[in-house]
Amino acid sequence: MIDRATIDRIYAAADIVDVISDYVTLKKKGVNYQACCPFHNEKTPSFVVSPSKGVFKCFGCGKGGNAVTFVMEHENVTYPEALKIVAKKFGIEVQEKEMTPEELRRNDDRESMFALNGWAVDYFSQYLHHSEEGMSVGMTYFRQTRGFTDATIKKFALGFCPSKGDRMSKDALEAGYKEEFLVSTGLSLKRESDGSLYDRFRDRVMFPVHNISGRIVAFGGRTLRTDKSVAKYQNSPESEIYSKKNELYGLYFAKKAIQQQEFAIMVEGYTDVISMHQAGVENVVSSSGTSLTTEQIRLLGRFTKNITVIYDGDSAGIHASLRGIDMILREGMNVRIVLLPEPEDPDSFARSHTAAEVQDFIRTNEEDFLTFKAKLLLRDAGDDPIKRAELIADMVQSIAQIPDNIQRSVFVKECARIMDIDESLLVGEVARKRMLSTGDREAEEFVRRQQTVRRREERAVQPMETGVRIEAGSSMETLERELTKYLLKYGHRTFEYKEGRQYVSMNVASEIFRDLDADGLQFENKAYNEILNLYRTLWRETGEGVEIPAHHFINHIDPQVCNAAVDLLTSDDNYVPSEIWKKKDIHIESDEEMLAAGVPKAITLYKSKVVERLIKEQNALLSDPDMPEEQQAEVLRQLSKLNNIKNMLARKLERTIL
Repeated sequence: MIDRATIDRIYAAADIVDVISDYVTLKKKGVNYQACCPFHNEKTPSFVVSPSKGVFKCFGCGKGGNAVTFVMEHENVTYPEALKIVAKKFGIEVQEKEMTPEELRRNDDRESMFALNGWAVDYFSQYLHHSEEGMSVGMTYFRQTRGFTDATIKKFALGFCPSKGDRMSKDALEAGYKEEFLVSTGLSLKRESDGSLYDRFRDRVMFPVHNISGRIVAFGGRTLRTDKSVAKYQNSPESEIYSKKNELYGLYFAKKAIQQQEFAIMVEGYTDVISMHQAGVENVVSSSGTSLTTEQIRLLGRFTKNITVIYDGDSAGIHASLRGIDMILREGMNVRIVLLPEPEDPDSFARSHTAAEVQDFIRTNEEDFLTFKAKLLLRDAGDDPIKRAELIADMVQSIAQIPDNIQRSVFVKECARIMDIDESLLVGEVARKRMLSTGDREAEEFVRRQQTVRRREERAVQPMETGVRIEAGSSMETLERELTKYLLKYGHRTFEYKEGRQYVSMNVASEIFRDLDADGLQFENKAYNEILNLYRTLWRETGEGVEIPAHHFINHIDPQVCNAAVDLLTSDDNYVPSEIWKKKDIHIESDEEMLAAGVPKAITLYKSKVVERLIKEQNALLSDPDMPEEQQAEVLRQLSKLNNIKNMLARKLERTIL
């Protein structure tokens, strides 16, 4: 859908550090950048971004690619859509050819739902600004009741849904949006009686929910009626594009400020976030009225390890929400708490104070979780020894969540001081609670983490990138991977190979193509085969011994090829000689020695696998009892020929090893 010239402009403009920084906080380390991987949960960073190569790679889960495939993977969007997201970021105009009816039919449901939500946010905004009802009801609420400026209303794309029960649904249908997507996004509900649609958010002010990249995934609607029978808030249901446990309201607008200030403020609702932003405090997010989830904490953890939770001065739900503090601690985050003076909430406090006053109040009044819990619960416990014992157990429970040994020890000491209790008792109780929750796996996990860290440190000191161990039992896919890796990393290199009694100088790419092309072999893995064919084409153009630039593969139009290339180019498995070589005292020290041993062996093993598969196919044919005699004789001749080749390859493999 997007021409190659435009794709090349996008790749040329895309700064991978700039793109990925929108999603995670990157820390510079040498010439590269590091972060905890956004694709799997980890405590020690193994996600590396190389600005010079324009690639990312996680050495924990194995994911890798370029700026476009990162967006594609993270946003779960198509390749063209990821290209458009990156192009928009860098101000590149994307012109697409008109889609055919077949291509339109293949346009997936997710993109249709995003398109509908995009239309809906404009529709609600237009109705707020240009209808009599929107101005008199919605705008009055936003401007007068909440004190939002027009700039704030525009920034957060606030709107109003008509009070007429089905107006929005009818207008959406007239605009060409399908009923199935109106229902699946939750914008419309369907009557069981006659199947007609009506608006879920009728007569409500609207708060669009942006995902981390700014796309509209859901809506929250607040009624302005005083009727107690009507729910105050109505939210979009779970859908293909919206999972409430994975979204934080305001994160799209807050992520830059969070990175700059190195901490995030957690509040309760939509208006709390908006008022804080309007006051100039922008590192603020909300769980949007739902209980805080582990996924939300991990999402925030991509940008900072420091969270400050603000509670209302008269909040009756503080005790219930303390569970969220334990969840934050469990994820290795640092949490502090601010209690506003009664009867303030973050919304009202932000509206009545300047940004400097809000920030100063937070700095002056924030407390670590232990001090806050002690103050809060001691007030209830008084002098009752049973309640004080329960309080200590509650504090120990929180301390036990902390994964870091040193931090846990510090808080144990502080708890012993606050509660005037023997520290050794607390140490034992914390250990018991951790054992109950983690079992013996804790020690095993700690050792594993330490070993991983040591391995990474060793690789950092000696970044030797060579081959991987391949044996006769290696799968076809493993061997295809190994040969493709030799091409990408060492295709231009030469090595000395022993033929009979003489040593012959061989080029890696020439040797691989000579052997594969002689038998017309193609790889089964599509990505590896595409790399093989593209390398062959470029190799023929440049000539033997010329290094093929990696960007041809890293920025390939097929994301699978790109990811495979990045995976192979960033692979850091050290080459391990076979046990036979060790017994013969053959030491593989240089790249040339490694290539001389590895390339012929990999080619021979691969061809052996191909022959084994062909023999299996011929044997399967022989099992047919109705096969004509002449065909059976031909199959036997083929089997004899294949077995001779198999024996020849076995002898060659033996010579290669010995």
